[in-house]
Amino acid sequence: MHSSQTVGDMLSDALDDLEDYNSSYDYSLSNWSGVCDLNEGMKFEVVFIPILYCVAFIVGILGNGVLLGVLFHSRKIWSVTDTFILHLGVADILLLVTLPFWATQYAQDDGWTFRTPLCKIVGSVFVINFYCGIFLLACISLDRYLSIVHATQMYSRRKPWVVQASCLSVWFFSLLLSIPDWIFFEAVLDIRRQRTECIRNYFIFGERAVFVGQWASRLLYHIVGFLLPSAILIYCYSCILERLRCGTQGLQKQKAFRVIVTVVVAFFLCWTPYNITLMVDTLHSGNSTDTCGKRSSLDKAKTVTFTLGCLHCCLNPILYAFVGVKFRRQLMDILRSLGCKLKTSAKFQSTVNSRRSSIWSESADTSHSTAI
Repeated sequence: MHSSQTVGDMLSDALDDLEDYNSSYDYSLSNWSGVCDLNEGMKFEVVFIPILYCVAFIVGILGNGVLLGVLFHSRKIWSVTDTFILHLGVADILLLVTLPFWATQYAQDDGWTFRTPLCKIVGSVFVINFYCGIFLLACISLDRYLSIVHATQMYSRRKPWVVQASCLSVWFFSLLLSIPDWIFFEAVLDIRRQRTECIRNYFIFGERAVFVGQWASRLLYHIVGFLLPSAILIYCYSCILERLRCGTQGLQKQKAFRVIVTVVVAFFLCWTPYNITLMVDTLHSGNSTDTCGKRSSLDKAKTVTFTLGCLHCCLNPILYAFVGVKFRRQLMDILRSLGCKLKTSAKFQSTVNSRRSSIWSESADTSHSTAI
C-alpha cells in the first residue's frame, strides 16, 4: 500500500511538473506576443518571408557561384584578399542553403517539419555565418590598417598557409560561439500558434535558466558578434581614410580600397538594423506592460531586418561586378573561354594584362585581388 501510494504521488508530481512546464512555456510565448491575435503576424510572415528568401536563395547562389568560379579560374594568382573573399563566399553560400528550410517553415501550416536535429544544424549555420562574415571583414581591415598606416606586413604571400590558418581560426572560433545555439535550438510546438517552430528553447534547463540563458546568448551575440568587430572596422578604416586623404596615393590603390570599403558599408547597412532591433527586443524581454501594437511592430521589425541581413549574402558578388574592375575582367575572360563574344574597348583590353600597381605591400596587396 505504501509502495502504491509512492507511485501515485510520483505520478501526481510528474503531472504537476508537466503542467507547470507547459504553463511556463505558454507564459513565455504569451510574453513574446502578449494576449494579442497572432493571425496578423502569421499572415505577414507567410507572404513576406518565403518570397524574399526564395529570391535571395536564387540570386545569392548564382552570384556567389560566379564569384567562386572566378576565384577558382585565377587561383594561381590569388592574393591575401582573395583568400578572405573566398571564405566569405563559402560562408554566404552555407547560409543561403538554409533559406529554403526557413521559407518552408513559414509557408506550411504545420510549420517546421524537419525535426530537431536539422533544426539545430540550420539554426546554428546562420550564427556561424554571421560571426564568420564580420570576423573575416575585421581580419581584412586589420591587415589593411597595418599595411597602409604602419607599413607592417601582417601576412606574407610567401607563406600562404598563414592566411589560411587565420581563416580556419575564424571558422573554429565562430563554431565555438555557436555552441549555445547547437544546444538550445529545437523543433517545439507553439501552443498559441498551433504549429511547430524551430526556435531556441531555453526551458530545457528549467524555468530559472530561461532568463539567464536568453540574456547571456543575446549579450554574447551583441558584444562579440557585432559591437567589438564593428569598433575594429570603424577604427581601422577611419585611420586608413585619414592616411589616404593626407598622403599622395596612387589611383589604383584608391580604387582597390574603394571596393573593400563598399563591401564593409554594405555589411553595416544590412546587419545594423537587425542588431538594433534585436537590442530593443532584448531590453523589452520580460516587460509585461508592452501593448499588443508595440509587440506586433517589434516582431515585424525583427522579421524585416533579419531578412535584410540575409539578403547581404547575395549582395557581395553584385558589388564586385559593379565596382570591382578586375572581377569583371576575369569574368569576361571566362566567358570568352566558353565561346562568348564580348565587345570591349581598346583601352580596356590594354589594361587587362598590365602590371599592377606596386604601391601596396607584398604581404596583403589588395590591388592584386581578383575580386577587386
